[in-house]
Amino acid sequence: MGLFSKIIGRRSGGNFALSLDIGTEVVKALVFKIDEESGKGIVAGVGRIRQKLGDMQSGAVSDISSVVSSCEKAIAIAEEMAGIRRVEQAIMGIAGELVKGSTTTVHYERLKPETRIDLPELKNIVQKVQWKAFDRIRQQLAWETGHSEIDVKLINAAIVDVRIDGYRVTNPLGFQGRDVSIGIFNAYAPMVHLGALQTIAEELDLDLLSIAAEPYAVARSMGMENTMDFSTIFIDIGGGTTDIAVVRNGGLEGTRMFALGGRAFTKRLAQELNINFEEAEMLKIRYGRGELNREVVLRLEKIFEEDCRVWLDGVELSLSEYAESDLLPSRILLCGGGSALPGIKKILTSPAWLKNLSFSKPPSVSFLQPKDVVNIQDLTGLLRDPQDITPMGLANLALELVGEEKVLSSMLRRAVKMMQN
Repeated sequence: MGLFSKIIGRRSGGNFALSLDIGTEVVKALVFKIDEESGKGIVAGVGRIRQKLGDMQSGAVSDISSVVSSCEKAIAIAEEMAGIRRVEQAIMGIAGELVKGSTTTVHYERLKPETRIDLPELKNIVQKVQWKAFDRIRQQLAWETGHSEIDVKLINAAIVDVRIDGYRVTNPLGFQGRDVSIGIFNAYAPMVHLGALQTIAEELDLDLLSIAAEPYAVARSMGMENTMDFSTIFIDIGGGTTDIAVVRNGGLEGTRMFALGGRAFTKRLAQELNINFEEAEMLKIRYGRGELNREVVLRLEKIFEEDCRVWLDGVELSLSEYAESDLLPSRILLCGGGSALPGIKKILTSPAWLKNLSFSKPPSVSFLQPKDVVNIQDLTGLLRDPQDITPMGLANLALELVGEEKVLSSMLRRAVKMMQN
């Protein structure tokens, strides 16, 4: 628990931290306490502030000072609810079209397979494997985005699979064998995007524990990452982007994002009905809650029909590369504020788009709920919807930073720190 400083405020004792999700539409701030006995995070304060229209574009910050102002308000609300004067340490999420993540598996051949793997050798293996993975995905991202390699920065990394001569292990220490293969998930973002978030953290005077790729946080929120039979596609629909994470056989294969979210549907509604953005947003929310009469519902369905098809094309394109190597998971979990739009689930369950992808069977589509985030407990009663999953997932990642760190994770963290420097 040494990473968290004691907060001296109206409430003394205990360790508090902040989870900050800077969304295109809403800034969400969670103040949570680390329960030392259970190791869980207890949410004691929640703050939400709607962003201005020009603050964000496609999940990326476009007006730093305005976003800082919104964050200050959201954090203040959460701190007051929690009875805390100031929370210093925080984890922030990063999203956006150019934030990419991929798992790279690298094989390392041991010269003396009969000897047992000890700590110095394991450290050497992890460092060599990560450097290979780093070079491979950095070149790929530079090619995909057109950014030069020096403009792209590693955000976070995690070991998702370790095998010795094909046998899966969680800790290689003490094992013998010739071939050590390690699968490492790496998430990258353009420096300009990452730098904006770091500037915001400095303006807010926050001590950053981590900046994490949001689809990665969502994929780990259920605590099932080491379960071999756990395979799921996570789709997080925010205001400006849709974030997708593919988990297959307990390992995170990769994340993809594209710049189409709930704001596009609101703009379509405003245009078609000749109303302003705020009115369109409220009408869309009421539509998602089922508060409108049938005549209005049918009209809105017709308006959103084409946009839903365009959105589905983005999902299909994002999943296509994962369908090349193996069958896609037959389970889809939705979260984010945009997932409340009825047309989203409806079009995902339509058979037409499945013919172009290799599913073993038509996927089941359901919503990821706050109760599914196993290590986060909400005392406020305000975290009730799929839109709350991302900040809860970020809080869940923060628990790993202050808990007992596994040997492999500790080594990878040191290797990543060297690369970031």
